[in-house]
Parts: sequence; structure tokens; C-alpha cells
Amino acid sequence: MNWKTAYRSFYYANAEEPEDIVLEPEKTALLVIDIQNTYLEPKDDEQENIRWQPFVERMNEVVIPNTARLIEHCRNNDIEVIFARIACLKTDGRDRSLSQKKPGFNYLLMPKDRLDSQIVPQLEPDENEITIIKTTDSALTGTNLRLILHNMGIDNLVVAGIFTDQCISSTVRSLADESFNVVVVDDCCAAATMELHTHELEVINMIYCHVVQLDEVLSLIN
Repeated sequence: MNWKTAYRSFYYANAEEPEDIVLEPEKTALLVIDIQNTYLEPKDDEQENIRWQPFVERMNEVVIPNTARLIEHCRNNDIEVIFARIACLKTDGRDRSLSQKKPGFNYLLMPKDRLDSQIVPQLEPDENEITIIKTTDSALTGTNLRLILHNMGIDNLVVAGIFTDQCISSTVRSLADESFNVVVVDDCCAAATMELHTHELEVINMIYCHVVQLDEVLSLIN
């Protein structure tokens, strides 16, 4: 099964296969979302460490190495690499959106210069690569990313990062609403569980984006 037939939801179970994806380097950017130190740090509670172990393993064994390969391939083929990370501009987090102030997992207070808010070392941006700081789930909402993409003539976004069912989904939907062509790389993304990851890819595929594997997108970029 390839990207044209995989991850079909009820809505698209019987739809025709989509046309081939075309990623012209000068009109394409890679967007790496929220692969930050905080999500790989040990939890205070041992039961929480056990609960999150599958996610951490997928990040270390699949998502981060694959995203590193994708970043290198894009750099070698003149495709812009852009990073987005959750961080606040005020140390007390007053500038955060409501979704990041609510109690629970989504509560995030990460001042922009603190170590836990930085991109993981394995994927560190080059000095000439853009990093967007966001206080929203969507990398497009509440940032100047839309303007940046417009100014650089970008029409196509290849998306990697976390969490598939939260910031990835929110960003992809926002980009689709703005008429960008979006490709989400399955094995460069993760949610807290594989069930959440797989379900969200089925939800967004074919309408908001096309879901592909790393090897498939590498073959499209040359």
C-alpha cells in the first residue's frame, strides 16, 4: 500500500487515487513542529514515565532520526527548512493562548530562552534557518509564518513533528484553509499513542493534506 491508498477514512474510502505530488524546490519548505527538549525529559512520576515510554521510544528510534534524514535531504536539495516551537515571550506566560494556559497536559509555560523550550540537539537549526515561536497549537495562527511563506513564494509544505493529533493537525488544517499544498510525513511524526497518531492521519489525509512515508517524500525531492 502506498500513499495514494493508505490512511483512508470513511469519507475517502472509495475515492479515486490522487494525482502525483509535485514538490518544486523553490516553492517548497519543510516545516518541523515542536520537536523540543521538554517532551523527551523524564517525568516526575515513575508511572508516568512508564505510560509515556512508547512515545519516547518512537521519538528516539523513529521520529528524530527520520526527521534528521529529511532535514539533511532538504538542505542538500535547496528546500527551505523552517522550525516552529512552543514558547512564550514573557517569563510568566501571559502572552500564551488559552489552550496553553488551561490545566493538564496542554499547560505549557516555556520561556523562549529556557533549555526545555529549545529544539532537540539532533535537529538543531542552521544559523540561516527560520524558527517560528508560537503560543498557539497552529504554527500559522498568531505568528508571521503566513507572511514569511508568501514572501518566499512557498506553496508546498512538508510537515514533520509532534503531536500528530494536536499541533500537527492544527497547523495542517490552517495551512489547507490558506490553500497551501501540505504533505505530512507519517514516520516523522508522533502522537502520545500510536492509536491517536493513526486515527488523526486518517482524519486529515486526502482533505487537508496527503500522508506519505519518509522514503516516498525523499523520492519526490531531488
